[in-house]
Amino acid sequence: MNLKRTTRRDFLKASATAVLASGIPSWTSAAGTDVRIAVAGLGGIDIPGSVGGRGRQLIKSFQAVPGAKIVALCDVDQTILDHSVQEFKKRGENVAAHADFRRVLDDKNIDAVVLALPNHWHALGTIWACQAGKDVYVEKPMSYNIWEGRQMVAAARKFGRVVQVGTQRRASRALPQAFEYLRSGQLGQIRCAHALVYRARTGIGKVSAPTPVPATVDYDLWCGPSPKTPLMRGQLHYEWHWVWPTGNGEMGNNGVHMMDICRWGLGQNQPPPRAMSIGNRFAFNDAAETPNVHIAFLDYQPVPIICEIRNVQATKASPMGKCRNAERGIVIVCEGGHFSGDYTGGTVFDNKGAKVKEFKDGRSTRELEVAHIANFIAAIRSRKTGSLNAESQVGHVSAACCHMANVSHRLGKQTSPDGIRETIKSNPALSDAFDRCGEYLRENGVDLGKTPAVLGPWVTFDEASKHYRRKDRAPFVVPEITS
Repeated sequence: MNLKRTTRRDFLKASATAVLASGIPSWTSAAGTDVRIAVAGLGGIDIPGSVGGRGRQLIKSFQAVPGAKIVALCDVDQTILDHSVQEFKKRGENVAAHADFRRVLDDKNIDAVVLALPNHWHALGTIWACQAGKDVYVEKPMSYNIWEGRQMVAAARKFGRVVQVGTQRRASRALPQAFEYLRSGQLGQIRCAHALVYRARTGIGKVSAPTPVPATVDYDLWCGPSPKTPLMRGQLHYEWHWVWPTGNGEMGNNGVHMMDICRWGLGQNQPPPRAMSIGNRFAFNDAAETPNVHIAFLDYQPVPIICEIRNVQATKASPMGKCRNAERGIVIVCEGGHFSGDYTGGTVFDNKGAKVKEFKDGRSTRELEVAHIANFIAAIRSRKTGSLNAESQVGHVSAACCHMANVSHRLGKQTSPDGIRETIKSNPALSDAFDRCGEYLRENGVDLGKTPAVLGPWVTFDEASKHYRRKDRAPFVVPEITS
């Protein structure tokens, strides 16, 4: 179908009508037949810091799952697209190549799409795919903002699609065992959960004039629903994480993983009633806008979650600090001890620091990701969305936690350390997190007296839902899904 003559709305309306009228899923191949996959968003090549390339990472993991066959690739950067196509050709495999994601939706030989696109494309890509009768594996955070997350869940429900979110820690076999132990009360009542992202990053530099967009990139497609503005940073790829029009900062990049595990451990299936944040962008005078040190307090009752982001490290020898001797993952504090771990397992300690019990998954992080993808493929075959590790509603709630923290930050104002301490003095867990963060910053050359942190207000889920919903750029408009 020629989309230059037919609008996207007309095409998708016709596709959705056909799927619904049939009364059956669009993918009904017999067991044993491959699920045909398109991967959209391959990721930058040779990005400083060896980051990015999430789509290419997922290609390798999908190739390890029996019954999943990658038949198409999509990227707006022709150089990156050609590079990945050549990798398939070296193995004697042919794949279709598309620069425009809409061509993927047109292709009846594609059953499901993998969306490793930048965050600002997650909702539109997911909804369009659901409307076109395709199942979706979408990277975290599921949504760019809360409103979009709601539409994504609604689309999955309305069009009967299988939508899995890439929070692969949900495939862990060890964590459910640990959570069951903690809930049993053998360590007493659970008091608090910490989500830790202590990961050093460098600044992204600053430019005094717009950076030319690579000639191989269709920048109009790259921008999609976000404003098409001059590129005011050195790199187009990956660094979109750190500017508000396209990314959600480290809170949405890696914080979502850890908050998702904490929610899972506490059995919290809804967003918190309210959240607040403390943080700022410290040490780097660069083009980035999002905090690189950020504390989020999610006021779940009776057990709160505190997410601690730390990206600043003055030198390789400078300490990043610890929480209960942990530098990453989660820490769940109980009356009689705590659990410290991540998706490959963890350890329970008593209040004297002695080991009480260990929980081990026995699989590598790569094997866990493959298991998460296999869970997605199995659900496509069975059409049982309840069997998914991280169905769309799960991803929506975890993303909402990030969005609530970011909204609080963006509504906040710089406040002196004493002012922050006075405001949070009735909250021992948050006060402790702030004091530990202050010590970490001092050891990395940051004086909060000279460069104050931003203290954000309490925001409820409903209040946060109203903030920062953008006016999408036509024709890339995220539709409101009605029943």
